[in-house]
Amino acid sequence: MGARGTALPRLSQMGGLLWAAGAVVLYSGFLWTPSEAGVNPLPPLSELAFLSNNGVDAWLTACGFATFGFVLIAIDLAVTLRVDRAPGMAWRRAPVFAWTAAVGSWLMLFIGPVLLAAFTMLLIDRNYDGTFFADGGGGAPLLWQHLTWIFYSGAYALVLIFAFAAIAEIFAVFSGNPIFNRPVIMGSIAAIAVIGTLAWMQNMYTAPIGLGYKYFAMFMALLLIVPVGLIFFNLIQTLKGGALVMRAPLLFAIGALSAISLGLAAEMQQSLVGAAWYLKNTTDSTAATHFALIGGAVFGGFAALHYWFPKITGRSMGEQLGRISFWTLAAGSLLAFVPQALAGWEQDQVVDAYKFFNHTGVNFYNLLASIGVLVLFIGVVLVLINAVASVKSGARAGHDPWKGDTLEWFALSPPPVHNFDVQPDVRSDRPLLDIRDAVARRAREVEERAARQSQPVA
Repeated sequence: MGARGTALPRLSQMGGLLWAAGAVVLYSGFLWTPSEAGVNPLPPLSELAFLSNNGVDAWLTACGFATFGFVLIAIDLAVTLRVDRAPGMAWRRAPVFAWTAAVGSWLMLFIGPVLLAAFTMLLIDRNYDGTFFADGGGGAPLLWQHLTWIFYSGAYALVLIFAFAAIAEIFAVFSGNPIFNRPVIMGSIAAIAVIGTLAWMQNMYTAPIGLGYKYFAMFMALLLIVPVGLIFFNLIQTLKGGALVMRAPLLFAIGALSAISLGLAAEMQQSLVGAAWYLKNTTDSTAATHFALIGGAVFGGFAALHYWFPKITGRSMGEQLGRISFWTLAAGSLLAFVPQALAGWEQDQVVDAYKFFNHTGVNFYNLLASIGVLVLFIGVVLVLINAVASVKSGARAGHDPWKGDTLEWFALSPPPVHNFDVQPDVRSDRPLLDIRDAVARRAREVEERAARQSQPVA
C-alpha cells in the first residue's frame, strides 16, 4: 500500500504479546490439568458440574488472550489501510492481498468479539453461578454453538480469502500477465467473507434447530459457489497464455488452488441438509474441511512464504528443497484425506476413530490416513528446514527477484524500518511496472540526448 509503517504500532505489539501470552497459558495448562472438553468445549460438558477442574478455565483464558490479540492487530491493520496509503493508492488500484487484509481485518473485528463474548459467558457460568448456557436456568447450551460457529466459519473464510489473494499475486508475477478481472476477484473476496460467515449454521444441521434455519444456512453455503467460482475462473484466466515460470511459489500456489477445489467440492455436498444428516461427524466431513484448510493454510501459506521470503530476509529459499517439500506435501495430503473420505462414505466412520480400530471395513483406510499424516509432517519439516537454512545461507535475492508489480518490491530487501526512502506516487494498479517503464524511458532519453550532443556541429 506504500505506507511507511502501521498507524498504531503499539496496538499491534500488544496484540502480538497477548497472542504469545495465550500460547504460554495454553501449553502451561498441560503441566497441571488439561482441558478435557475438546477443541470446542461445548456446554454442558464444559460446565462446572461435569468438569470441576481448572483445565477449561485455562483453555478459555488462553484462547481469549489470543483472540483479543488478533482483534487489536485487526484494528491496527484496518486503520493503516484506511489512512496511510501512498498518494494515488485508491482501492481500485490496491494490490489484491492488501485489499484482502482490509476485508479480513473488518471481518475479525466482527467475529472476534463474538468469540470473546462466548468465552466470557462460559467463564461466568463456571465461576460465578451464571446461567447463560444452563438448560435449567433460562439459558441454552445451543447458544454456545451459535456464537462459536460464527467465529469458526468466519475464520474458515479468512483462511480461504488470504490464500486466494496470495495465489492471485503469485499467478500474475509468474505468468507475466496482469491479474484477470481484478475488481471481480476483489468483490468476490469480500462476498466470501460475508456469505461464509452467514453460513455458520451449516455446521449445526444435526443440532436441534428449526428447519428454516437449516435451509437458510444451506442457501448461504450454496451461494458461495458464485464468488468462489468467479475467483477460480479469473485465476485460471490469469495463467492462460502466460509464459509460466515454474518456481516453488507457483507450484505451491497451484497446489493450493487444487486442494481448495477438492475441499470445497466436498464441502458442497456437506452443505445439503439431507446429505449432511448422514455425513456430518463422519471422517468424510473431516476430510472435506481439512482438504480446504490444508489448501489454504498450508499450501497457500507456504506459497506466500516462498514468494515473500526474499523480501523479508534478502535471501531466496532453496529451490530444489522447495520442490521436494511441495511434492511431499501433495502426496501426504492425498494419502491422508482421500481414505478419510472413503471411510466416511462407505462405513459411516465417525470422527472418534479409536472406537472402530478393529472394524475390518476401515482398518485399511485408517492405516493409509495415518501414513499420509506422517508424510504431511515430513513435508512441513522440510519447508521449515529450508526456511531456517536459507536465512543464513540462501542465495542473495536482490530487491526485486520476481519482477513483481506491487510496491513491496520497490523497497530494499529486507526493508528498512521506514520501508521507503521516497514514498511512491501511484498511477495504476501495477505501480512498480510504471516505475520501471519511467526509468527505462528516462534512460532512453539520456542516451538520445548524449547521442545528439556527440554529433559534430555542421
